[in-house]
Amino acid sequence: MIPLQDLNPRRNPPIITWTLIIINVAVFLYEISLPPQARELFFRTYGFIPGLFFDDYFAVLTGKKPWEVYLSLITHLFVHGGWLHLIGNMWTLWIFGDNVEDRLGPFRFLLFYISMGIVATMVHSLIYPDSLIPLVGASGAISAVMGAYFMMYPFARILVLVPILFIPLFFEVPAFIFLGLWFLLQFYSGLFSLALPGEIGGVAWFAHLGGFIAGALFYKFFCRSRCRFYQDEYGVFGSLFDLDKH
Repeated sequence: MIPLQDLNPRRNPPIITWTLIIINVAVFLYEISLPPQARELFFRTYGFIPGLFFDDYFAVLTGKKPWEVYLSLITHLFVHGGWLHLIGNMWTLWIFGDNVEDRLGPFRFLLFYISMGIVATMVHSLIYPDSLIPLVGASGAISAVMGAYFMMYPFARILVLVPILFIPLFFEVPAFIFLGLWFLLQFYSGLFSLALPGEIGGVAWFAHLGGFIAGALFYKFFCRSRCRFYQDEYGVFGSLFDLDKH
């Protein structure tokens, strides 16, 4: 199922969601303007590398200062490994981010997005603490937005595309069904990835899982009081280089 849009109206313009999309696109356009060697350095500078975070001595050997490693916990959320990676993440943020921002408010939504993105990254890093593969992408934070949406608007309608034998079929499904199936896909893909020998660059499934669960559990801490028990008709209560992309 490919999500096309949600049918959940919002009350306010999603300023932070728009801003995040613009920043991500701008960073990617700069990134692809770089020659290959400079682009690889860009990934290693602004992507998050778990091995450097958990081993200070190794970070020193590579010339990374501690503040650079900590800063990459945020900067890696704005770096993407290719066009499909960027478009998939920004499209999902566009679908689900506006309503979550509407309930949290712009400033709280930004805090939620960044902090839950860091939590998602740390979940991945605890699974692969020795990894030297740069982790890049926004979908840990976006998964947290999806987790919050799951809790806030479980019965909102999601318009999805299901291609069957090259025939595009369109359906409306409740958000809890679409997001529940998405979560199960991440879960079983993550389990399968653990069975692979060693670690290879690819999708950071555990960042997705960690972000979704964190967003579902902690979104209330970022809510304005009126959105804690919100209820309406839509919801109740509410690449060139080896990278780990999320």
